[in-house]
Amino acid sequence: MANFSKSNVPQFSVEVYQNEFLPEGGREVNGIITVTSTGGGTTGGVPLTSAAQTSSHLPGQAPSAAVVIMVDCSGSMDYPPTKMRNARDATAAAIDTLRDGTSFAVIGGTHVAKEVYPGGGRLATAGPQTRAQAKEALRRLSAGGGTAIGTWLRLADRLLGAAEVNIRHGILLTDGRNEHEAPEDLRAALDACAGRFTCDARGVGTDWEVKEVTAIASALLGTADIVADPAGLAADFTRMMENAMGKEVADVALRLWTPVGVEIKFVKQVAPTVAELTDRRTEAGPRAGDYPTGSWGDESRDYHVCVQVPEAGIGQEMLAARVSLILPDPSGGAPQTLSQGLVRAVWTDDMVASTSINPQVAHYTGQAELAQVIQQGLDARKSGDFDGATAKLGRAVQLASASGNADTAKLLSKVVDVVDAATGTVRLKAKVAEADEMTLETRSTKTVRVKK
Repeated sequence: MANFSKSNVPQFSVEVYQNEFLPEGGREVNGIITVTSTGGGTTGGVPLTSAAQTSSHLPGQAPSAAVVIMVDCSGSMDYPPTKMRNARDATAAAIDTLRDGTSFAVIGGTHVAKEVYPGGGRLATAGPQTRAQAKEALRRLSAGGGTAIGTWLRLADRLLGAAEVNIRHGILLTDGRNEHEAPEDLRAALDACAGRFTCDARGVGTDWEVKEVTAIASALLGTADIVADPAGLAADFTRMMENAMGKEVADVALRLWTPVGVEIKFVKQVAPTVAELTDRRTEAGPRAGDYPTGSWGDESRDYHVCVQVPEAGIGQEMLAARVSLILPDPSGGAPQTLSQGLVRAVWTDDMVASTSINPQVAHYTGQAELAQVIQQGLDARKSGDFDGATAKLGRAVQLASASGNADTAKLLSKVVDVVDAATGTVRLKAKVAEADEMTLETRSTKTVRVKK
C-alpha cells in the first residue's frame, strides 16, 4: 500500500486483497482494491482563503460546492395531493441542510424544465435570506404537465457548469415514467452530463420505472432509491443533502496501468454498491486508462479488478496491474497521484496456494452474482416464467444468507417464502406489494463488506 497526500487534499489509501499465486498455465488474476478517504473538512485541492472555510463559508468567499434540486411537477404529482406537498417539504428540508456559502438552485420538472429559484440562469448562495426566499418560491410549485427528465438534467448541467466550484451535484425526484421524450433523448442527456456533475435519483410512490431511475444514478455516479411513502421524502432528502455536503474532492479517477500482453477483463465497484466501470474507461497514456469514481468525502469503497496475464513458467512472477488514484489539476497541469497499489501474479506448483480463493474476491464475486440473480429473477417473474424466477430468487436468498447481507435477505422475504435459506429453497409469494418488489429491484445492487 502506498499513500500520498497534501495538506489541502483528503488522504487516500489503497489496499489490494488478492491471491497472487497461479498454477502452471493459469492466466486470470483478481484483486479487490479498497480505497479509503480520510480527512474531511478539506477542500479537495482548492486553496483555503481562511481556516473557517474548512467547515463553512464566510460572505465573499468562494463556495466549494454547488447543488441543483430537480423536483417532478408533472400532473401525476397531484395524485394524491399530499405527494406534491411532501415534495415541497422535502426540498425545503434539503435547502435547510445546505452549508452557508453553497451555490444552489431549484428546478421544476415537467415536459420542460423551469427555474423555480433563483432564476435568470444563475445560482443562489446559501444563507438565511436565500434559504427563506427559496422556500417561499417552493410554495408556488404546482403539478401539471408531462415528464421529460432529459430536459431537467440539461438545465441542471447549464446551471452547475457556470459555477466555479469543485463539487457539482444534483438531486432528482420523479414519481412517473419518462413518457414525454424518447429513451434516446434521455440517454443523450445522460451522456452529455456524465463527468460534469454527480446526481442522486429518487422515485416516489410506485408509478415510476426502476430501470430509468437507476440508470440516471449509475450514469451520474450517484445513488438511487425508492421512497414508497411520500411522507418519508423530507428525511431522505435531508440525508442526501448531508451526504452531498460531506463531499470534499471531485473527479477522482481509478487509473489502471497494465504491462504489455495483459488484458483487462473487467473493472467494477463492488461496495457499497455494485457498479460496472469497464466501459467507462478513458485512455490515459500508454497502456493506462482512467475509470471515474465521482466525488469523495470521509468514506471507503471497494473495487474488483480482473485481468488476464500471459502464460509463464513455475517460479516466475510479474506485475499484473498498477492501480493509482488520480486527481486532475483544475488548471490543466499534471494530475496528482493520491495513492497506489500493485496487483501481482506468481506462478507456483503448490496446489494449495494456487487454488485457494482470496476471501474478499470470493465475497464480492458472490455479491455481484446476488445483484444479477435478483434482477434476472424479478424480470422472469414479470414475464410469467415462474420456474425461472423461483430458481434465480432462490439462489439470491442462498447468496444473501451466506454473505450476511441481512438487508437484502429481508427484502427478498417480501417476494418469496423462504423454506431453506442455506439451500436456496423458496416459493414465490402469490401476492406481492408493488412497493416491495420495486424496493428489492432498486436496492439489489447494495452490498455488504467482508466479515472481518
